[in-house]
Amino acid sequence: MLTREQNDLLTQTGPGTPGGDLLRRYWQPVALASEIPIGGDPLPIEILSEKLVLFRDEYGKLGLLDRHCPHRGADLSFGRIEDGGLRCLYHGWLFDVSGKCLDQPAEPKDSTFKDRICQKSYPVIERSGAVFAYMGGGEPPLFPAYDFFTYPEAHVYARKLFKDCNYLQANEGNYDPAHVGFLHWSSQRRNDHGLVFGKLRKFGKVDISDAVVDPFQTPTIKVEDAPFGLRIFQVRDGGPNKTYLRVTTFGMPNFSVIAGPQGGDGHVGIWHVPINDHCHWRFGFTLRRDAAIAEAREDDEFAPSIRPRDPKYFDGEFHHRQRLDNRYMQDRSTFADSFTGMGPNFSVHDAFATESQGAIQDRTKEHLGRTDLAIGAARRLMLRAIADVQAGKEPLGVVRSAKDNAFHDMISFDVLAESGSDYSEIIRTVAEETARNAAG
Repeated sequence: MLTREQNDLLTQTGPGTPGGDLLRRYWQPVALASEIPIGGDPLPIEILSEKLVLFRDEYGKLGLLDRHCPHRGADLSFGRIEDGGLRCLYHGWLFDVSGKCLDQPAEPKDSTFKDRICQKSYPVIERSGAVFAYMGGGEPPLFPAYDFFTYPEAHVYARKLFKDCNYLQANEGNYDPAHVGFLHWSSQRRNDHGLVFGKLRKFGKVDISDAVVDPFQTPTIKVEDAPFGLRIFQVRDGGPNKTYLRVTTFGMPNFSVIAGPQGGDGHVGIWHVPINDHCHWRFGFTLRRDAAIAEAREDDEFAPSIRPRDPKYFDGEFHHRQRLDNRYMQDRSTFADSFTGMGPNFSVHDAFATESQGAIQDRTKEHLGRTDLAIGAARRLMLRAIADVQAGKEPLGVVRSAKDNAFHDMISFDVLAESGSDYSEIIRTVAEETARNAAG
């Protein structure tokens, strides 16, 4: 349970808020690259309660500017791409990708007024099918070398989804392992082992063939600090002398790595990025280390589809068809097929669980249990990071040196191990194995 002040600190992210100052210290995904192709139209976006315009100049260079022209406030997203920048339709003021005013055609020819005008702009980087922005002050940190950004782009598939609630409650769902066996239970098992979504690894002398994990068994949750945030261990019985271990991570301040239905060897990186305090974008980066995504789909039913989203569940690419206003199209007669009666789509289940809490969950009324251990630990990390930023310190997870820009152990996976195995040794072994595979 949080106090009202703590809840506000964590959920309010607009300009000048402590929580907003924290999120602005990290690179944040703001759009998919497919939304802003070379030669495409300027893209109006809202991120962290700031109305912005993302555009490419005629040479393909990306810029992210305040959306309203500094002259008389017209919307620059309607502007013309020409002459090395974005030109406002109202009086023709022209801005390059850094916000520098290049031209003011309605001013006298000898005017130097344009040299004193610079539109607010943010640095942007294009990686793995998405555009990231740094919206904080000072020199941007190094772009983090998460493995999603180190493999060839053919091995990574980026998507985003609109979520009609505050970013934090959806973010917290990523490091709430206990909900998976309930909320996402379906008679359509994803494999023969029960609560496993990707490749089931083995550690030690164990036989996977007879492994069965009961999704309704109460898991034991363990948490450990990491340089990027938290590592979460979900432990269940895997059979005689066997332990099923699922490892997930929370990366400061709004990022998680989860072993998902990517098939094969890989995992999914998820950012929940505030549009404003009442809704947000969920950006997902699916990584297949062992195969290109398109090739894997041909012979692996668990590989992610790169086709348009199924219209049975989605209105276009970015919005659920099942929403709170239609009660997520719940069919209670299908409870035998899925726990929710909302079909097999995980993202719909997550939308129900987080959006039905309200636009901003009131955490002064909640009662956390023993399996909410990671929730409490992550909140404490974020509150300390907010205090660090307010004190002028660098928050956890911001990368400033090349030697610290290594995240080979930021991994999520499912493993069957001999009972009593050392978790740290499992992490080290799997991290080394994935690093070798990447190098090879």
